Amino acid sequence: MKKTFDWPSIVDSGDAALFDIRTRVPGPQGALPLTAEMLLERPSGDLFGWTQNAGMGWNPALLGGPEVVLLSTHGGIRAPDGTPIALGYHTGHWEVGLLMQAAAEELKSQGAVPFAGYCTDPCDGRTQGTTGMFDSLPYRNDAAILFRRLIRSLPTRRAVIGVATCDKGLPAMMMALAGTPGLPCVLVPGGVTLLAEEGEDAGKVQSIGARFAHGAITLDYAAEVGCRACATPGGGCQFLGTAASSQVAGEALGMSLPHSALAPSGHPIWLDMARRSARAALALDARGITMKDILTEAALHNAMILHAAFGGSTNLILHLTAIAHQAGLRRPAVDDWAAVNRKVPRLVDALPNGPRNHPTVQVFLAGGVPEVMLHLRDAGLLELDALTVTGETLGQSLQWWESSERRRTLRALLAERDRVRPEDVIHSPESAARAGLTSTVTFPSGNLAPNGSVVKSTAIDPSVVDHDGVYRKRGPARVFLTEPGVIAAIKNGEVRSGDILVLICRGPMGAGMEETYQVTSALKHLPFGKQVALLTDARFSGVSTGACVGHVSPEALAGGPIGKLHDGDLIEISIDRSRLEGSINLIGHDGREYSSEDGARVLAQRQPRPDLKPDPALPGDSRLWAALQEIGGGAWGGCVFDVDEILRVIEAGKRALGK
Repeated sequence: MKKTFDWPSIVDSGDAALFDIRTRVPGPQGALPLTAEMLLERPSGDLFGWTQNAGMGWNPALLGGPEVVLLSTHGGIRAPDGTPIALGYHTGHWEVGLLMQAAAEELKSQGAVPFAGYCTDPCDGRTQGTTGMFDSLPYRNDAAILFRRLIRSLPTRRAVIGVATCDKGLPAMMMALAGTPGLPCVLVPGGVTLLAEEGEDAGKVQSIGARFAHGAITLDYAAEVGCRACATPGGGCQFLGTAASSQVAGEALGMSLPHSALAPSGHPIWLDMARRSARAALALDARGITMKDILTEAALHNAMILHAAFGGSTNLILHLTAIAHQAGLRRPAVDDWAAVNRKVPRLVDALPNGPRNHPTVQVFLAGGVPEVMLHLRDAGLLELDALTVTGETLGQSLQWWESSERRRTLRALLAERDRVRPEDVIHSPESAARAGLTSTVTFPSGNLAPNGSVVKSTAIDPSVVDHDGVYRKRGPARVFLTEPGVIAAIKNGEVRSGDILVLICRGPMGAGMEETYQVTSALKHLPFGKQVALLTDARFSGVSTGACVGHVSPEALAGGPIGKLHDGDLIEISIDRSRLEGSINLIGHDGREYSSEDGARVLAQRQPRPDLKPDPALPGDSRLWAALQEIGGGAWGGCVFDVDEILRVIEAGKRALGK
């Protein structure tokens, strides 16, 4: 619908009362609590800052308290009753302003002076299959820079509280706090939304287009489930995707309070977390505990362990690596991730990994991060001396949790209200083995991925895995250069059982390393989908499942052999879900079969496809991001901006060009 207005109503409202304008007012009453020493020694910015504070209405007599920065990804405009005046981009940031308010009110009541700043974030679900995805991962780096600039732009701040929820905004916030080593910082996760009493979760509902195209659902059904899949207005999606995995990682790093990840958005227990986080920030300031004391090698170890035990999103391989870089820690390499996953069993049964697919709020009620940590502690897998934002060690936090009323009450509530045993959501290692839960990720290599790739092997449908725990597949390549091309082929019935889809030019250089959940969700929820595999130099949504191998590197546009494949090439995939070993290889073409070694020689002799090119719609901003992150180590290095390395390359280039 297009709305038209007559020209006079646009240039003037015709209301004479609008012209009653004053040029002077009395101004704030009272006086700033200045001292002679302050006037003589403090910079003018500090003094004028107090003038600004009084101008915004703060009681000038209360300006001497510790100043605390509150940052969030809040989006949208809410009326006082919660109804939307302007929508946010997603539910994940729609309610976080309430957390900001609760934390700010607590700070004010304790004599502190809170300041609030914002940088809203995009929604990967909203941009799936669109050019908006080309800005998704680049946004993370930009937002982290902006958050750090906002922190530094209040020179008098004593502590920082970061509030964020979802796929890119939360990792950006964590990177910003990690890059603020000299200040007390507390992370407040934005929680999760609830499932509808009847309908589909926010992951499955994203496949309604593909299912409708195949006659699996009706138009009326699609309209109804699409309307109510996000059943409550706030919080991240109900599955253990990137948003939920990032919340888990933040708590495991010690950046958040115990049992804060995955809280139900809008509930009193969720708001209480924000108030207690404000107290924690002030307590850290009083004790002189800063982010560098919390983000240590031990903390990073614990986060990697928890990622494996939860069955977290493969995107955390990017994000935790980036957080480590910002904290000045050694960035974990593929071998580090593989070693962790070989020794840590998956203990959590949650969407989308199964087998029973509990929503994230039930994981929270079953005990969340600290409950999983109890099992890991008993297995000797955690660094218990790691300091947390409570001001105490992880070991002390777990001792509190084990005997807490909070734990007993919430686990009992899950059993009584939902008829779900907490032990069926968060397993012991022995119970997890009996239930068939396998370790989380595998890093296949081979002649198509000489620099590696990743697959969430625990989420491959068990019915297509052989009795020895190995997924094996041989099939013809179906090569696509765009995600819309794959989706069109799926909807038009051109993808068949047994195909191996190859999606290229979607890595950092080609498409900003877009997510391809539109493809993986379609395959998951179509009857033949589990018989189809996917190889790509792109990445996946945290809710993706199936035999989907991403981060194939080098990417096609960087000369990777995946960019030399043609339709009909014979590909062999092997993924051992027990040993966490795998390979993806070209083993034949034109009716010939050969070994993987011969396949490597064939690929070495082939020229790259002539149609390889970046997506024409890739913005210049994202092209610049792709170039800078490649210098910083690329995808396996966390897609970060390594400033020293970038400057070194620029200087070398200037010398080579004679500039």
